[in-house]
Amino acid sequence: MAKKKHRKGPRKSGKNKLKNVLKDGILHYFENNPDHTIDYKQISNTLSINDSETRKLVHKILGELAAQHLLKEVVRGKFRYNNPEKEFEGTIDFTARGAAYLVVEDRENDIFIQPKHTGKALNGDRVKVKIIKRGANRDEGKVIDVIERDKKFYVGVLQVNERFAFLIPDNQRMNVDFFISKEKLNGAQNGQKALVRITDWPEGADSPFAEVVEVLGMPGTNDAEMISILVDNGIDFRFPQEVIAQAEETSIELDEKEIAKRLDLRDVFTFTIDPADAKDFDDALSYRILENGNKEIGVHIADVSHYVTMGSPMDAEALKRSNSVYLVDRVIPMLPEQLSNIACSLRPNEDKYSFSAIFEFDDKDKVVRQWFGKTVIHSDRRFTYEQAQEVIEGKSEELAEIIRDLDRIAKIYRKQRLKHGAMNIESEEIRFRLNDVGQPEEVVIKVSKDAHKLIEEFMLLANRHVAEFIGKGDKDHPATPCIYRTHDKPDMGKIETFKLFIEKFGYDITFSNENDISRSINKLLNDIRYENEYSIIQTMAIRSMAKANYETTNIGHYGLAFEYYTHFTSPIRRYADLVVHRILHAMLEKRPNPYGLPTLNEIGKQTSRMERKAVEAERDSTKYFQVQFVKDHVGETFEGIVNGITDFGMFVEMKENRCEGLVPMDSIPGDRYYFDADTYRIVGARHGEEFNIGDDIWVRIKEVDTRRRTIDLELTDPVD
Repeated sequence: MAKKKHRKGPRKSGKNKLKNVLKDGILHYFENNPDHTIDYKQISNTLSINDSETRKLVHKILGELAAQHLLKEVVRGKFRYNNPEKEFEGTIDFTARGAAYLVVEDRENDIFIQPKHTGKALNGDRVKVKIIKRGANRDEGKVIDVIERDKKFYVGVLQVNERFAFLIPDNQRMNVDFFISKEKLNGAQNGQKALVRITDWPEGADSPFAEVVEVLGMPGTNDAEMISILVDNGIDFRFPQEVIAQAEETSIELDEKEIAKRLDLRDVFTFTIDPADAKDFDDALSYRILENGNKEIGVHIADVSHYVTMGSPMDAEALKRSNSVYLVDRVIPMLPEQLSNIACSLRPNEDKYSFSAIFEFDDKDKVVRQWFGKTVIHSDRRFTYEQAQEVIEGKSEELAEIIRDLDRIAKIYRKQRLKHGAMNIESEEIRFRLNDVGQPEEVVIKVSKDAHKLIEEFMLLANRHVAEFIGKGDKDHPATPCIYRTHDKPDMGKIETFKLFIEKFGYDITFSNENDISRSINKLLNDIRYENEYSIIQTMAIRSMAKANYETTNIGHYGLAFEYYTHFTSPIRRYADLVVHRILHAMLEKRPNPYGLPTLNEIGKQTSRMERKAVEAERDSTKYFQVQFVKDHVGETFEGIVNGITDFGMFVEMKENRCEGLVPMDSIPGDRYYFDADTYRIVGARHGEEFNIGDDIWVRIKEVDTRRRTIDLELTDPVD
């Protein structure tokens, strides 16, 4: 069991406050005296600092400000004001209160923008910002130009008056309403949800002018709300006509001349394991015993590159989307269904083109040979995860020898990954069982079992070996640029915050370097697996890690403990995989890489950006169905756990239904509460009562709002 520690009181934050005050004072001095070059003794004298400890702190702060490029160390120990770049380009990210931050690539700190300085920018736009005030921890800026709109269309609810109308955006971070003249309504009615396009934004106007391009119907219907979520996140919910036309021309019949160019594996036993409702089968496994007694296991991936040619309308649309998006009640595919569900999909009892990674294992389960290439396969059997799990657990004997042997090998490779420092995260997904009219009637928690892990390990095996082959090459195939799936080492500041968080539960982790962190967290999670706080601690551990990205510079994958890793196994639903297929095929045929490095860099940025949008859309979809699930339970009381704290309240997950709501700060009774950022808790000003992440509390559902997709909660007494 992880070592428990006695709960500590709040950490003293006086030193941090002193440091922040000194930073502001020092920076203010240099800003007002930009030509002065001085050392820590001189600045200490200027600020009337005499004690040695505080002078040491001044010396440390000067070094930190130089590291942040706010000061310049002209000669050793002497500093001067570093005149900053006055303008930055980046993506603007609004808060619900109208302020914003400019996110600049490769810049550590975002730039704060007050509501009065956001200009004509809208959430997600690419803008140019001028620095108007420098700060020790945060610069402040003003929008001076909108370079590119993030969206072509905006969605919301219409408020129609006698002479004009406004569209009230669904997105709470959209800082303006849209003005629509009567002649631009195009038949839309008051209260309807509509899609609009900006036509103008005159100088001096508070709101952009817009026109209705499509009426989505009344708010509250699944179709209208899901389209709203997609549009808010900049995801197209329809394919252009030219892409649909190209998809409809795609034949599902295999060509004998093409088959002759490929390795024919149709007589090798092959099967798929997928969710029960899956239609786009990306991958299949094959299994056979070779004459030398070794095992040959094939990982066969849908050959999307055969159907989607570079530079075609379908290819351009796939890059634009970059991912399939999985909402609660529907899938928005990256490719039209003619390809994703039919032509490319490795459906049972059909011959299919595939791109395969085939591995030969010796009697010690070590890979002794690998082969990559274009193939044609025939899937003999389709298993759902539940059916495969029954075989693994001994409840079914169908193909038991093969599936149990694959499960055994997968567990060996998983154990090796964990031994080498891979993160051991047991994912849980909240799903909803919908009735015939699309309303949620049950919350289902999807837990990763051995059948899921079996498929995962063989996909990881293929992805890793493909990445190594492309990145390292061999005597016949020189290494070539590629898009890698990278995961950086964790930021130590975030890990320290995580340590502070788990102290609230009486736990601790110890490590001597970055490489020990994953092992320490794995041990903690394993020790507390059956404790009530396991889920919330695992969630916070994930949040403390860096985000995975698509990059051309290979820095490895920290979470998987792989030196080389890419995405090869899901080209139906991820554009990055399609790119890797094209690179690998060119390499095998000894042709030049079809992509230049600058193009690959742009593809990496686009796919990473759209992946984040897809995640947001999926999260918004879950929130909407959570609201739908509890809307008939207003006034009822539930036990919950605090899983998030902000300056405006605390988020609480109700244990019975796993739905999340907000207890607003100003609604907490009995005191005037405030958010203590240093200790990450909510504290009562008079009586000192506090709320921490992980606390068990009782809440009552006060109100739900389907448009905002929010659940408002209030504290209450426990149910007897």
